[in-house]
Amino acid sequence: MASESDRIARAGDYVLGLMNDAERERAERDLEIDPAFRDAVVRLAERMHVFDRVEKPALPANHWALVTQRLAELPQMRSVGLGSSDAKPGTVIRSLSRPPYGIGVHSLGGRRGTVIAIVRIVVFALGYLVGRL
Repeated sequence: MASESDRIARAGDYVLGLMNDAERERAERDLEIDPAFRDAVVRLAERMHVFDRVEKPALPANHWALVTQRLAELPQMRSVGLGSSDAKPGTVIRSLSRPPYGIGVHSLGGRRGTVIAIVRIVVFALGYLVGRL
């Protein structure tokens, strides 16, 4: 027997049309024999019917141009130049003004990094050998 949440989820999939053919046929058969599933489908269909009654306003022909214009008016979009067609996009990532700090993978390059790697390998090997004795 399915739990209430499974029944509601399955009814939602049926009402929204998210089922494949085999699942839909099984759900339609269950509508005839399972009153709890039938009630769940009816409740969800009534709730979803509210969205059908809402009138959708007609969009103007230049709707996308209006959206782009509103976005271009935002302060954070001024540097991008969204509103003007001749604007060239600016550089997002600039070069580093100073060398990176001694943190991270890039800081252990060259001879020092090689020495540290060899020392770590030797320490791990010695630790393994001591642990086996």
